[in-house]
Amino acid sequence: MSDANVERAGRLDTATLSDAMDKLGIAGQCLGIKPLSPGFRLAGRAVTFLYAAATKPAGSVGDYIDDVPPGSVVVLDNGGREDATVWGDILTGIAHRRDIAGTLIDGACRDTDLARSLGYPVFSRSYSMRTGKDRVQLEASGTVVTIGQARVAPGDIVRGDADGAVVLPRAHEEAILAAAEEIERAETLIRTALDRGMRLDEARREHNYHALQRREQG
Repeated sequence: MSDANVERAGRLDTATLSDAMDKLGIAGQCLGIKPLSPGFRLAGRAVTFLYAAATKPAGSVGDYIDDVPPGSVVVLDNGGREDATVWGDILTGIAHRRDIAGTLIDGACRDTDLARSLGYPVFSRSYSMRTGKDRVQLEASGTVVTIGQARVAPGDIVRGDADGAVVLPRAHEEAILAAAEEIERAETLIRTALDRGMRLDEARREHNYHALQRREQG
C-alpha cells in the first residue's frame, strides 16, 4: 500500500528534515547512528523492538522478522550496547526478500558484508562479530523505544541517508514535512540564484532563508 507521507519523507534529505524539526522544536535526530554504507537510504514506518540483558536461562533474541510488514523499518533498541549484536545475516536475508525498507539499531549489528552486497539498508551505532545470544533478549515489541536519544513510537516515519537517521513523530509528521518542503524550495531557489552570480547573503535574504530555519516561538 502506498503511504503519501513516507513518499514525501523519502524525497527529502535528513539534513532538511532535521532543520524542519529544529524550527518546530521537535526532537527526532538519532544521534550517533550511521549507515553501514554511505549509499544506503531508507524511508518507512517504524516497527519497534526493545532488548534487555538476558535472564538465566536466556530468552530469545527474537524470531519476529516474518511478521514485519513490507515497506516498514525494523527499529531495535539495544540500549546502545556495542558488545552484543542483535542483527545479522539471516535477518538481513529475510528482510531483503520481504521488501522491508531497512533496519535501525541503537547498538551493534554483524555480518555487514551481506547487507552491503544486497544493498539492504542497515543503520546502527556500530558493528561487531560478537553475538547477542545469551547476552541480551527481546523484552517487548510494539512499544516506544529510544534510538540515539530520539523517541520512536510504532508507526513513526523513519528516514535515513548518508548523514544518519531521523524520526518523524506521527502526531507531527505533516507539520515537519511541510516545513522541510518549504526549506527545500528556498534552498533550491538560492542555489539557482548563486548559479546566476548572486551573492550568498543577498540570495538568502531574498528568499527569507534564515526565517525559514528560525525556531518558532510558543
